[in-house]
Amino acid sequence: MTAPTPTASGLVRQRTAEFDTIQEALEFAAQGATGLNFYSGRGQLVEVLPYRQLRAEAMELARGMLASGLVPGDRAALIAETDGDFVRAFFACLYARLIPVPLPLPTTVGGKDGYIANLRRMIESAGAVAAIGPASLDGWLQAAVEGLPLKVQGAVAAFAGVPAREVDLPAARASDLLYIQFSSGSTRFPLGVSVTQRALMANARAISGDGLVTTAADRCVSWLPLYHDMGLVGFLLAPMLSQLSVDFIQTREFARRPLQWLDLITRNGGTISYSPTFGYELCTRRAEGAPMDRLDLGTWRVAGVGGDMIRLGRLKSFSDTFAARGFRGSAFLASYGMAEATLALSFAPLDVGLVTEHVDIDRLERSGAAVPPDAGTTRARDFVRCGPALPGHALEVRDGSGAVLPERRVGRIFARGPSLMEAYFGSPAETQQVLSPDGWLDTGDLGFMADGEIVITGRAKDLILVNGRNVWPQDLEWTIENEVETMRTGDVVAFALDTAAEEQVVVLAQCRASGRDERVALRDEITRVIRARHSLEVSVTLVPPRALPQTSSGKLSRAQARDFYSRGLFTAQEPPGLPG
Repeated sequence: MTAPTPTASGLVRQRTAEFDTIQEALEFAAQGATGLNFYSGRGQLVEVLPYRQLRAEAMELARGMLASGLVPGDRAALIAETDGDFVRAFFACLYARLIPVPLPLPTTVGGKDGYIANLRRMIESAGAVAAIGPASLDGWLQAAVEGLPLKVQGAVAAFAGVPAREVDLPAARASDLLYIQFSSGSTRFPLGVSVTQRALMANARAISGDGLVTTAADRCVSWLPLYHDMGLVGFLLAPMLSQLSVDFIQTREFARRPLQWLDLITRNGGTISYSPTFGYELCTRRAEGAPMDRLDLGTWRVAGVGGDMIRLGRLKSFSDTFAARGFRGSAFLASYGMAEATLALSFAPLDVGLVTEHVDIDRLERSGAAVPPDAGTTRARDFVRCGPALPGHALEVRDGSGAVLPERRVGRIFARGPSLMEAYFGSPAETQQVLSPDGWLDTGDLGFMADGEIVITGRAKDLILVNGRNVWPQDLEWTIENEVETMRTGDVVAFALDTAAEEQVVVLAQCRASGRDERVALRDEITRVIRARHSLEVSVTLVPPRALPQTSSGKLSRAQARDFYSRGLFTAQEPPGLPG
């Protein structure tokens, strides 16, 4: 069987994103032995793509793209399957000075028609004139682009027969718009983030040099989708910019067999891998009764946590479960970022694990003060520190008037630095709403500073106002998931609806039971738990498994859930006779 690329590059020295352009970086990485390795869900190595081969094949494909009628500056929509063809197409676009636009794969929510509609909307938003995707989705892609003025549509293989040997590739510039990354869309339809060469280099240097402190002995492992910033930048572009090998599993395959992620870390000595909390939780659940003697996680030095709010209890369960297999809780690394900042804005310190702030929830909700609870306080919660701003970047927490707040006061988080986007592509009004003339980005997140480190408490648009209290929906969701026995992470979404009288708090809960008595009991239990723990009355609706809408990155979309609920798409699924 073909061997994966080695961890050691064989280069005289490692260069950590010390380049003007990504093309220059691939030229350098191609001189070594490292590269990308793609595995099946059963752990079989299905493709090895050394950087030297990626360079040659991307340049050849770039010439084919230009010979097909595409011109520098054209946008090319690429459905981001985790395979060599997507990577070749992405880098080919860069060599041709086309603008790649990674697009998501289908999800279980919304079905075929919903996916096709979203795909079309993203392609139109980016003004793409080429649409490229895997052959398995060709029919869906054709439906999405029907009637659009495209120059090229199909799979990468469509360029194979195009005569292009004499086509010259344009020179790259550090000021170039490099790619368009759609934001996650947790509170609205995704917007295209314009990422430049300079922004990518600045963020990759900060990630690899300051946040992760990578060395030539590091090896990355990822199941994160390549259409999301954490997958694309964190585990494709940044590793290549530091000449590191990466082992990939497709996201959908990870969901089916999550322990293959840990097996791959074991087999190849992976040192850096990331996941939202739910990925660690899924591994913990699947470990029950599974043989684990083969696992050795002792090489895993950075177990990153990002992409969503951090759930301490779930991570502790993972650490406890796999401690006997060499996993160290000190490997957990919290970080904070977003597509609008290319990827990262802060990293917690290495090798200390998750550091928390124990906060009085009553005072947090009523005054915005993030202070420790007094003796006898029954409502308290731990928030995770996500570290100081990366070098060259800045984070501020501001009140409603724009004044910077002191430490441990909750407000809106603003960011500035060389990694920030120039604009939302083709959306000047939306850009003006979040990006000030002096370069400060309104992240839309809420949080506070603690000893110079940022602590995230939630999204501003998700905040629920009830009787003078600022209630975080994730607090309600976590209470239900932790205290109602049948609930799992991602089973619950909470949001507010404005009614004529007052703001109504709605909870949607995925229910696997089909019997009426079981469903009634579940609704009653959720209502009781929220009333007891949060002194809130909520309206509970039970929905089928996998019914709650998610963003392309796997986050629950409260905005879409609220929209579905308002249109009666969930209440219609309640069985007749279930009490309201």
